Amino acid sequence: MNRITVLLGGDSSEREISLLSGKAIANALRSLGNDVLEVNPAAERDFCQVISQIKDFGSDLVFLGLHGGAGENGEIQAALSQAGLRHTGSGYKCCALTMDKYVSKLVAAAEGIPVPDHILMRGDYLQDYNDPNDYQGIADHLGLPLIAKPNDGGSSVGISKVERIEQLKPAVQLALQYSSSVLLERFIAGRELTVTVLAGKALPLVEIKPKSGWYDYGNKYKKGSSDYIVPAEVDESLSQLAQLYAERLWQAFGCAGYARMDFRYDGEKPYFLEVNTLPGMTELSLTPMAAKAVGLSFNDLISTIVELALKG
Repeated sequence: MNRITVLLGGDSSEREISLLSGKAIANALRSLGNDVLEVNPAAERDFCQVISQIKDFGSDLVFLGLHGGAGENGEIQAALSQAGLRHTGSGYKCCALTMDKYVSKLVAAAEGIPVPDHILMRGDYLQDYNDPNDYQGIADHLGLPLIAKPNDGGSSVGISKVERIEQLKPAVQLALQYSSSVLLERFIAGRELTVTVLAGKALPLVEIKPKSGWYDYGNKYKKGSSDYIVPAEVDESLSQLAQLYAERLWQAFGCAGYARMDFRYDGEKPYFLEVNTLPGMTELSLTPMAAKAVGLSFNDLISTIVELALKG
């Protein structure tokens, strides 16, 4: 039996999903015979108090059920490492790199992996423009529709699909509510594919098919809003290529434990979108689906992640 602290909730825009993931993780850990302490960092005075709770509990491991913000950008990973505490998932350097969607695209492109055309806006470059024609150049470069998203956000919070040029400015303003920078990227029409990598090995592809619209926050987390095909019904050559890209990205970023890489496939090639170093662990989450396709139950997946983290 291990003594494991689960961190869940937090104060990011993804806290509600984190609470669901964390509860599912904690329940699985208990069913596996572990002694579990659940801690919500947002409920404590400061992170020193969180560290004290973890140490007082005598934790063998911290299982990170956090999503977004300080929980996924490397800050908490660095603090735990500095305190000499083992934790699940990737280290702080990897998390800092992958949380920045713009930087992660630069790394992917350097690895020869296709990425959508994109523009980074560090702040609201459109605030002084009232005529949509003044930023027609953005639409000319990226095409329409395009995607506007917080550069370091997740769970599709603050993301907009811009189909008309007059929607661009409001979309940027929305994204800036969740981040200090906005990534504008060409919308890749086609299929939504994702690849989980566990211990450096890619699991089967998952395809997401929203029943209406695109894969926004509602279609991600409202039960019955999307269909999930596992394994994805794609040509073997595409499956192998996406898995190869995912494993290459895993190595390039220095991931550990588990991570999920998201792609869009336009019928010719898969385009890399982003890395999730702490993918969701809810009943609608993609990583547990991929694990199930290779015979790993949710409990098996949680147990494997624990083993990987304890081995270091």
